Amino acid sequence: MRTLFFISVILLVVASAWSQTVSPASEPIVNVEDRMLVPAPASAEAYPVGLSSEERSNYLRYGLTFSTGYSDNLLGAATPTGQAVSDVNYSVWPTIGFDKSTSRLHWGLTYAPGFTFYQRTSERNEADHNALIAFEYRVSPHVSFSAHDSLQKSSNVLNQPNFAMADAVSGGAQGPNVSVIAPVADRLSNVGSLGLTYQYAANDMVGIGGTFGNLHYGNRTDVGGLSDDSSQSGSAFFSHRLAGRHYFGAIYQYQRLMTYPDGLNSETQTHAVLGFYTVYPSTRFSLSFFGGPQYAETAQPALPTSELAAYSSREWSPAAGVSLNWHGRFTGAAFSYSHTIRGGGGLMGAVRLDEASATGRAQFTPTFTASLSGSYANNRMIGPSVGSSNGHTFEGTVGVQRRFGEHLGAELGYSRIHQTYSIPVLSMNPDTNRVFVSVSYSFMRPWGR
Repeated sequence: MRTLFFISVILLVVASAWSQTVSPASEPIVNVEDRMLVPAPASAEAYPVGLSSEERSNYLRYGLTFSTGYSDNLLGAATPTGQAVSDVNYSVWPTIGFDKSTSRLHWGLTYAPGFTFYQRTSERNEADHNALIAFEYRVSPHVSFSAHDSLQKSSNVLNQPNFAMADAVSGGAQGPNVSVIAPVADRLSNVGSLGLTYQYAANDMVGIGGTFGNLHYGNRTDVGGLSDDSSQSGSAFFSHRLAGRHYFGAIYQYQRLMTYPDGLNSETQTHAVLGFYTVYPSTRFSLSFFGGPQYAETAQPALPTSELAAYSSREWSPAAGVSLNWHGRFTGAAFSYSHTIRGGGGLMGAVRLDEASATGRAQFTPTFTASLSGSYANNRMIGPSVGSSNGHTFEGTVGVQRRFGEHLGAELGYSRIHQTYSIPVLSMNPDTNRVFVSVSYSFMRPWGR
C-alpha cells in the first residue's frame, strides 16, 4: 500500500508539472549549463563506470553471447554429504537492445533471454531472463522524471550478462542488499526506482523518489537457511548549489523491509533524516558524504521451526556513507562505503549493513579493456538472529575483454567469494572460485538519425 502511495504521489506531481508546460512563459528559464545535478546521496541510481570512448546513443543492438565457466563450489552445502560440488556450466543468450535520445527524452531497453545448463548437476538447468529498462524525461525546463527497472531470473547470479546491474556501485542512502550470494538455485530478482526533481531556482532543487526490490527463491530446499524478501522505500530531498560545484542539502527517507521466513512476515520500518555534501572538482569526478540518525521499528514473529520467540524493538542508530566516482574517456571507477539499516538480502530479517564496494575499468588499446570489482559486507541482524546468521561476504572479480573486429568480442575472468554465515547452505563450504570465458557476436545500427 505504501509503495502505491509513493508512486501515486510521484505521478500526480508529474501530471501537474506536465500541465505547466502549456504555459512556458510562466516558468523560469533554466539553461542547459545551469541545470543542477542530482547528488549521489539523493539518487537511487548506480554510478556510471562506462568509458566515454564507448558511449553511444540512438542505436539498435542485437547479437548472441555464449559463455562457459567452471566453479569449484556450485551448490554450497546443499548436498546430502555437505561436500563441495564442482561443475562446468554453459549459457547462451540472444540479446536485443536500443537506446534513443532527443533533447528532452532518453530511454533504452536491453533484454537477453537464454538458457543455462550444467554438465553434472543437470537438475539445476534453467531458462534465464535478463532485462534492463531506463527512462528519463525532461518534463519542462526545470522538472525531470526518471524510471529504471531491472529483472533477473537465473539459476546462477554469477553467470549473467553484465548489463543487469552487475558490479553496480551506488552512493545513495537506499537500495536493496545484494551482499549474500546464494549457491546455484532458481532465483528471481527485481529492482526498480522512480524519481522526480524540480529546480525551482538557479541554485536550488527539490525531489522525491521511490525504490523497490524483490527477491524470490523458486525452491527453498535448495537454499536452506535463506528467505525471500522485499523492500520499498520513499524519499524527499532538498539540494542547494554553491559556487557551481558544491552541493549540500538534506534527505528524508522511509523504508519498509519485509522478510518471509517459513511463510511468516518479519517487518522492519525505518525513518532517517540525513545531511549530505557533494563536490564536483571536475565534470568527470565527484565526491559525496552523507550522515544522520536512523530510527527503526522491528516486528519479528515466532518461528515454528525454531525456539526463537516473537520479538519487537524500537531503536535509533547512526547512518553514514562516503562515495566517489571517476568517469573518463579511457578509465572509469567508483567506490562507496555505507553504514545503514537495509533488508536482509536473503537473511531472515533486516540488518545493520556495513558495506564497501568498488569497481573500475580501463581501456588500454581500442580493442583491449580490463575490469576489476570487489566488495565487502558485514551483516548484523536486527533483533535475535535465526541460527546466528550474522556474517560477512567478500567478493572479487577480475576480467579482460578483447574486440576482434567490428562484431566479435571475448572476455576471460576469475571470481572468488568468501562468506562466513551460520546458514546451512553457506556455512560448510564458505569459499567459491570460478573461472569463466564468454564470446559474443553483435551488430549495432544507427536509429533515429
